[in-house]
Amino acid sequence: MFGSDNARSFPRTGNDKWAQRSRHPLIQGPVNKTIRFHVLTLFPGMFASPFQEGVISRAVMNGRIKIETINIRDHSSDSHRTVDDYAFGGGPGMVMKPGPLFRGVERIKSSFEIDDAPVLLMSPRGRWLTQQRVEELSAYDELILICGRYEGIDERVRENLATDEISVGDFVISGGELAAMILIDAVSRLVPGVLGNAESTRDESFTTGLLQFPQYTRPAEFRGYSVPEILLSGNHFEIKRWRRNEMLRTTFNNRPDLLEAIELSEDDTDFLNGLTKS
Repeated sequence: MFGSDNARSFPRTGNDKWAQRSRHPLIQGPVNKTIRFHVLTLFPGMFASPFQEGVISRAVMNGRIKIETINIRDHSSDSHRTVDDYAFGGGPGMVMKPGPLFRGVERIKSSFEIDDAPVLLMSPRGRWLTQQRVEELSAYDELILICGRYEGIDERVRENLATDEISVGDFVISGGELAAMILIDAVSRLVPGVLGNAESTRDESFTTGLLQFPQYTRPAEFRGYSVPEILLSGNHFEIKRWRRNEMLRTTFNNRPDLLEAIELSEDDTDFLNGLTKS
């Protein structure tokens, strides 16, 4: 059963210094804001194609988003450009050495004079990348991303260089590059001017804590499938209420865990209780 005892406001996640700077940039952010991503990776070429299409491509072209890739091997200290070595204590696979990563981050901070920029390690060990964290990150002007590879990264990078670890889900992929691309896309679309309509993100999944309501467009009937009558009524109050209920229904069916982290109104509670009885 859903009731007021279960309702609570969003918990604050992330570092306190992030939370203090957190705001929804589409509402409060400066119109001329730009954000630069510095990506440390062994495969800089991976970042070319994904950002040559769509809204992020336009944002890069007009200067609102800047993506700089840095080859980790360029900061190796030997002629072979070595970036990995065997793990102390044994075990399969290779571990990324701390030296190239420390030197790479230090070079970025020195070149751009950004000592306070977050250094984010993309890692399956990290905390989940949520919409709230995306909004927090979008408040910064500079972000440094480290993409791991091989069996892992020397723990001293986690302890003494990275300010946070970020995971995009409970699964393992070949490296941090794809995770970094997801973060770049999610953060970039919150920068003012990147999306054609700033209202686009207001009711999206996770922005309100719930999953998004169903969307329909023309024609009103397609192969016998009809658009809900309420959406054709022109009654904006009833449409708003229908959308809220559908957000609750979708979240209840697909991600009920999210309902434990938001504050529910009395109407919300009544609607959800009706779902549990059906």
